[in-house]
Amino acid sequence: MKTLPLLLALLLVTTDTLAQTTPPVAAKKPVELTLHGDTRTDDYFWLRERETPDVIAYLDAENAYFDAETAHLEPLRDALFEEIKGRIKQDDASVPYRLGDHFYNHRYEEGQEYPIYARRLGSPDAPEQVILDVNALAEGHDYYATYVASSSVSPDGTLLAFPADTTGRRIYTVRFKNLATGELLPDEIPAVTGNLAWANDNRTVFYSKQDPETLRSHRVFRHTLGTDPADDVLVYEETDDTFTTFVGKTKSRRFLLIGSYQTLATEYRLLDADDPAGAWRVVQPRRRDLEYHVDHLGDRLYIRTNLDAPNFRLMRAPVDAPGLEHWEEVLPHRDDVLLEDVELFENYLVATERHDGLTRLRVRPWDAPEDEHYVAFDDPAYVVHTGTNPNADTDVLRFVYESPTTPTTTYDYDMRTRERRMLKRDEILGGFDPANYRAERLWATARDGERVPVSLVYRTDRFRKDGSNPLLLYGYGSYGVSIDPGFNPSALSLLDRGFVYAIAHIRGSQTLGRRWYEDGKLLNKKNTFTDFIDAAEHLRDEGYGDPERLYAMGGSAGGLLVGAVVNMRPDLFHGAVAAVPFVDVVTTMLDDSIPLTTGEYDEWGNPNDPTYYAYIRSYSPYDNVAAQAYPNLLVTTGLHDSQVQYWEPAKWVAKLREMKTDTNRLYLHTNMEAGHGGASGRYERYRERAREWAFLLDLAGLAETPPAGSK
Repeated sequence: MKTLPLLLALLLVTTDTLAQTTPPVAAKKPVELTLHGDTRTDDYFWLRERETPDVIAYLDAENAYFDAETAHLEPLRDALFEEIKGRIKQDDASVPYRLGDHFYNHRYEEGQEYPIYARRLGSPDAPEQVILDVNALAEGHDYYATYVASSSVSPDGTLLAFPADTTGRRIYTVRFKNLATGELLPDEIPAVTGNLAWANDNRTVFYSKQDPETLRSHRVFRHTLGTDPADDVLVYEETDDTFTTFVGKTKSRRFLLIGSYQTLATEYRLLDADDPAGAWRVVQPRRRDLEYHVDHLGDRLYIRTNLDAPNFRLMRAPVDAPGLEHWEEVLPHRDDVLLEDVELFENYLVATERHDGLTRLRVRPWDAPEDEHYVAFDDPAYVVHTGTNPNADTDVLRFVYESPTTPTTTYDYDMRTRERRMLKRDEILGGFDPANYRAERLWATARDGERVPVSLVYRTDRFRKDGSNPLLLYGYGSYGVSIDPGFNPSALSLLDRGFVYAIAHIRGSQTLGRRWYEDGKLLNKKNTFTDFIDAAEHLRDEGYGDPERLYAMGGSAGGLLVGAVVNMRPDLFHGAVAAVPFVDVVTTMLDDSIPLTTGEYDEWGNPNDPTYYAYIRSYSPYDNVAAQAYPNLLVTTGLHDSQVQYWEPAKWVAKLREMKTDTNRLYLHTNMEAGHGGASGRYERYRERAREWAFLLDLAGLAETPPAGSK
């Protein structure tokens, strides 16, 4: 009989009380990693051996420990789950949008985990045709992810292409459905990204495929329906391993696009969608520090670019002469306004801008640009963006608005009359009344004098500005991604029990424009962490949060933020939630065989360069775990995560268990059936959030506190 792995044996004694209340101890198998004259000893390097018995046993043991330690919270988790679920309208439907002769939307049915995609011919009130019932497709799968977008339907509306991922690793199989007969076609394209675009002949599809090891999307193929996918034609291969590639289509549907991008550069190729076998041509050859994004209207390409414009500007060029020597300016650059996106209509140009940290919509008539105007909003903190607008031949703009106290609301806006019509506001059940909540927007002064925006929300009858409320501060701060102050229905369970929920709009995002991003990456990365710390201290000092009950939360690169912050200021927070955290930065950025590494050298720096190595090493959470007291920590991951490999949080927790000097809680929970985005079903996602909220409420001493308004 073979000897059972030590950690597997641990699982076999879970009936013993001691085994349930004693945290797992990962075996130490030292591996020395030497570079630039510096040697790091990684005792837990072996945890990257995916799905070997010892690794699975360790992850299972951590899950068993978490379950045993938090068994007393099961009633609270169940109550929170029912609360969150009870606020969401179970038989909800999205607002239909017109594409061709049909109106498309999706809906959920009571008790169902997944959406049903449907359309109606000629009118939103016509009889419904179900085009994809994801619940039926997901039967028998622990995880199932797919989507239907305006790009999924063939131009003539007769065929549907849909990708399906059954592991959570974002590796899809594309299938095709005849919408007239309901039959699935025999064509199946396996192991691809799920990104695709139809040619105008209704039988040719272009799709991108990833490297099987790094998962970098690097090839674009052409598939003709009815042929063997093994014979698909390779039309483009991205040989620069710092670039990722994708396919798309212009809003006009006249041109197909292949885009290649990395942190500091983009490049587009163009093909007439009526000629799928034709030759692709480059819009503007790539060059470092030149970013541009392409769309088409009339006889011009419209190009949003950072050419001599850090906050971007809008240019246009003839279709037949698209190179930058032919670019002419449409919207100029402004130092205080970030041009985030543009939407093209035959009579209007709509720009999504970010000014003073808030998004706004700028509407400009083509024939009278001097008559441009902004769509006005009144909340102190909010987010607005354009919705689904697949057609250029309309004067009606669809946009989506929300704030910390206003549920997601879809509007149609007549750009000529300036009248807006509310089509739908998400219905929040369970007695929700926006008048019970208040949102604020503050500015925290960072240690170098920069002013950091902070959005927050609380329930007015549970809040006192005297430092007595527990406070959860959320942050991200990477890749230029701005975490906007939208409506968070699950957070009501915290607010109704007295929590303040805040978002720190720290450097590394683009909340205050491109400069805000540049000041939070590469050799400026530590600004992200100190901004978060300074924002937390400001909220504490201003009476918004109890100094003994401050909590931090972030996911992915936001998990890196949490990891760095608890190393730097472990005394500041009583607890933290780090979801799928990127915490082993040095080792990951030195390993070009795993996903994301090569494409992110310009975000974090390439540690093969000694300057970047030293800087990354100085903040990498795993490398800086110290013999000190840490706050209470809940760390989550997914076994099949393709963005942040499961072993990063697993190694981090193992090292924290070894090094930390406190007796605070430290939990690792691994979803053994999911990836970076967590569970695929909507109810299972509510359970994941209920788990996190129960952890925080228990720490805050509110596990027995009923929500405001309950009997």
